[in-house]
Amino acid sequence: MTDLFLSDVLLPSGWATSVRVSIRNDGCIGTVTLNADAGGCERVSGIAVPGVPNLHSHAFQRAMAGLAERGSQRGDSFWGWRERMYAFLERLDPDDVGAIAAQVQMEMLRHGYTLVGEFHYLRNAPDGTAYADPAEMARRVLAAAELSGIGVTILPVVYRQSDFGGAPPTPGQRRFLAPVEALLEDIVVLRTATAGHPAQRVGMALHSLRAVTPEDLSLAVGAVRADDATAPIHIHVAEQQREVDACLAWSGARPVEWLLGNAPVDDRWCAIHATHMTLDETRSLAASGAVAGLCPTTEANLGDGVFAFGEYVGAGGPWGVGTDSHVSVSPVADLRLLEYSQRLVTQERNVAAGQADRSTGRALLEGAWAGGARACGQRVGSISVGAR
Repeated sequence: MTDLFLSDVLLPSGWATSVRVSIRNDGCIGTVTLNADAGGCERVSGIAVPGVPNLHSHAFQRAMAGLAERGSQRGDSFWGWRERMYAFLERLDPDDVGAIAAQVQMEMLRHGYTLVGEFHYLRNAPDGTAYADPAEMARRVLAAAELSGIGVTILPVVYRQSDFGGAPPTPGQRRFLAPVEALLEDIVVLRTATAGHPAQRVGMALHSLRAVTPEDLSLAVGAVRADDATAPIHIHVAEQQREVDACLAWSGARPVEWLLGNAPVDDRWCAIHATHMTLDETRSLAASGAVAGLCPTTEANLGDGVFAFGEYVGAGGPWGVGTDSHVSVSPVADLRLLEYSQRLVTQERNVAAGQADRSTGRALLEGAWAGGARACGQRVGSISVGAR
C-alpha cells in the first residue's frame, strides 16, 4: 500500500485540498480521505487530476514518427503514408516490437496517459506466416506494459482483405492476416494470460469495413460476445473520403451508415476516427452509445479531415482520444488540437465547453476520461475508490 498526500486534487465531487489517497498493491485506489494530514505519506506537489486513457494506439508506429515527413512528386496523402508504413514494418521482429512498445508506453505515462488501447494488427512474421506462438507479438505488448506500468486493453485485429468486395490482400498486408478462427484462438490465449491482472484487458478489433467481409464481421463479433458480453470492440471507420466513396460503390451506403445498419453496435463499441459522416450518421452514431475514438494529432498529420465534434457531442455522443501513430504522445497536445481544429472550422471559440461559464479544459478532460474508460473497458479516469 502506498499513501499519497495531494494538496490540491480534482475528485468526482469537485476540487479538494489535503487529500490522502491510498494505492493498493494492485495499482487501484483503496481509500480516499478528505481533510487528511500528510503524516507518513508521499507528498505530491502541484495540482493532481486523473490520468487520461489513450483509446487508440499502434505502438510500433512510434519508431517511424518523422520518417514519412518528406514530400513526393506525386503528392502526399494517407495512402502514400500507408505504403511507407508497410515498408517500415518489414524490418521489425518481436524484440523490436516489445522495445518500441515499452518506450512509447513510458512516454505516454510521462505525459499523462495512464491506460492504452492497443489496436494490435502486427501479428505475423515478415513472410506472412504465424510465429510458433501465434500470439507472440501481442504477448510482447503485454510484457512491455508490465515493464512500463501502464494499463493496457489489447485488441487483436481481424484483417482479411485489402478492399471492399473481397479484394485480395497486398504483399504489404501479409503480416496482418489470419483466419478469423485463428484470431479468436489468440484472444482466448490472451484472456488466459491476462486473467486476474487488474490493469490488463482483452477485447477485439475489426481493422475496417475495407479489411473484413460482412461474414467475417458477424462471425468474429458473435464469438467474442458469446465469451465476454462486455468485451470492447473497436473499428476504424470513415477515416478517408476515398473509403466513403468505395463503400458507397460496394454497398450503396456510407461506412458509418452501413456499420450501424449491419452490426450490433452498442456502448461497448468504439468507432475510430469516424471523420467523414453526414449529419444523420453523426446523430445515429451518438444514439448508438458507441464511443467516437478521435486521434486529433494523427488525423491532422495524415490530412484525414476534421470530426464533426459539436454536432456529435450536441447529440449526446461519447468520445475519447488516442495517439494512433504516435507523432505526439501528449493528451494535452491532442485535446488542445481537438478544440483548436473545431475553432478553425466553426470560427467560434470554446467549442468543447458547450455551455456558458463551463471550463473548456475541464470539458475536454471529462469527455476524454469517460469515453476512454468506456472504450477500453477499464475503470480509470477518476480519483475514487476502485479506480486505477
